Order: sequence, then C-alpha cells, then structure tokens
Amino acid sequence: MYRKSAKIALVLVYLVIIAGAVVRMTGSGMGCPDWPKCFGYYIPPTEEAELLFQPQKKYEKGQVIIVDETLQVAASDFTSSKEYNKENWETYIKHDYAVFNPAHTWVEYINRLFGALAGFAVLIMAFLSFKKWKIRKRVPLLSWLTVLLMGFQAWLGATVVYSVLAPARITVHMVMALVIVAILIYLIYISSEKRREHYQKKGFRNLLIFAISLTLIQVVLGTQVRQFVDEQSKALGTGVEELWLANPNFTFYFHRSFSILVLLVNLLLWWQNRKFGLKFSKINWILILLLLEIATGIAMYNYDFPFLSQPLHLVIASLFFGIQFYLLMECVYAPKKYKSL
Repeated sequence: MYRKSAKIALVLVYLVIIAGAVVRMTGSGMGCPDWPKCFGYYIPPTEEAELLFQPQKKYEKGQVIIVDETLQVAASDFTSSKEYNKENWETYIKHDYAVFNPAHTWVEYINRLFGALAGFAVLIMAFLSFKKWKIRKRVPLLSWLTVLLMGFQAWLGATVVYSVLAPARITVHMVMALVIVAILIYLIYISSEKRREHYQKKGFRNLLIFAISLTLIQVVLGTQVRQFVDEQSKALGTGVEELWLANPNFTFYFHRSFSILVLLVNLLLWWQNRKFGLKFSKINWILILLLLEIATGIAMYNYDFPFLSQPLHLVIASLFFGIQFYLLMECVYAPKKYKSL
C-alpha cells in the first residue's frame, strides 16, 4: 500500500506540473490574486458581477470585491447598505493587481485543486510510511520530508502570486517541483520488493549524474526564456506570435545551444549502454523524450508557438528528468544485494 500511495502521489505531482504548464501557456498565473482562497472564496466566482459591490448583500470576512481597480477585502462579516462604505473594507496590500478574467481564474483554481490533491496524497503516503520504520528508517523520514516540501512548495506558490509572477520565484517553484519528483521516485524505488540486476560501470554512472545536472540547468534556462516570451506577449499582444521571438535575448540563444550539449551527453549514455551491455532499458525512453523536447522547441520557434507546444515542452522536460533520475537509481543500486522491504 505504501508503494502504491507513493506512485499515486507522483502521478498527482506530475498533474500539478501539467496544470502549471497550462497556467503559464494561458497567462493565468494571476487568475486568483490572493492565496489560498480565490478572490476570498473557496469556489471562485464565474462572473465579474459577483466581484462588484452589491447593496443589501451579506459579505463574509475575507471576501473580495473590485473597486476602482483595487481589491477590497471585507474586514468582518456584515450586510452591505445601499452605498459602498469603505469603513467595512480593507485595501489588499500584497500587490495592486485587480483584474478578473473568468477563464484565467478557473485555470489557476484547477491548478490549485491538483496541488491540494497532491498534498493530500503525500500526507497519506507519509502516514503509511510508519510501517517501514523498523525495516528502513529513511522511508518514513523522507516521506515526511516530502510533506514539508509540499508545504514549502505551496508557500512558494503564494509568494509567486504576491510578487505578481516574479521570474526568480517561478524558477525556484519549478525546481522545487522536480526535487519533490526526485524524492518520490527514490522512495518508490527503494520500497520495491523486486529489483532487476544490472551491470554497472562507474563512468556510466558519473556521466548520468552529469547529464541530470545539465537537465536541471536547461530547465532553469527554459524558465527564463519563458519569462521573456511572457513579457513579449504582454507587450505585443496575441495574434502576433511570430514577433515574440523576433529579437530574442542572450538567454534564448544559450538555452538553444545548450540543448546540443544535452543531446550529445545523452547520446553518449545510450552508446555506452549498448557498448558495455549495461541493460538499462529506460535509456531508450530518455532519447525519445529528448527528441520530442527538441521537436517542441523547434516548433515554438519556427511555427509561432503552435497550440499546446508550450505546456508540452515543459511537461516533457519534467518527464525526461524523472526517467533520468529513476535510471540513476537503477545504476546506483545495481551492484548491491537487496533486502526486501
């Protein structure tokens, strides 16, 4: 049951990454300008009229309305009079963003729902891990560390909103998601009762670690390029996607050139796996995902950001990292004798 719960948690974390990619693609990052609620509601509004002042309406403390392009928060529970009375309201001070777009709001809200589900799944996994305490203490310790990291990730999500999508915080948010993925994959691997024996070569393992490091660097570079594209789309608007990368910055060129190094290193891994008969089958999936990643990158640049190309680019990168890390687990533990958990 523990291992199944860890797998469910991993799937849900990946769903959060997918939902986050859709949020970025649609520009919905500020769809819910407050946190953890959305405009002060557990279930967000669907029409702008719900966020305008209404006379003779019962407001609850924390509910939000938009007044003169500012967010106003109900200071307490009260029933409004015929006229707006500012003494009943407090101006939202964490930022000055006060725009309601129902599509953006619900895209961001669904992203948060997936995040809550993933957090709940990780919590269940952590409780189930207590059964492993006498057998292997690292399992419950890392399981509860994952709970803490999920809480930290939620807090990071809040700071991203409060900063109105600051690029550095978005990058840290993405890297932390990959850290959680890595820990979950590690827990799934060490809790397996059946493991295949593989041959191991030290040079292959070191090269794999180097390849994973390159992947993380490339992901960070990609988030910076994505921020540049977001800024261009805001400045130039939609419908002119061919202009978003008409004058790319240095980070874009470095990110594109860096992909050649990533490809070469992973091709070398594939070649060593075949040459030395290491029997790591997942190396083929790494190459397939890498080629798909390059293809989506080329499509975005040459074909003006086709539909779903942006979220696919991010999701494939996260899957690529996950399989790389699982292959590392197989490689690191290959020469050891295993004891059933």
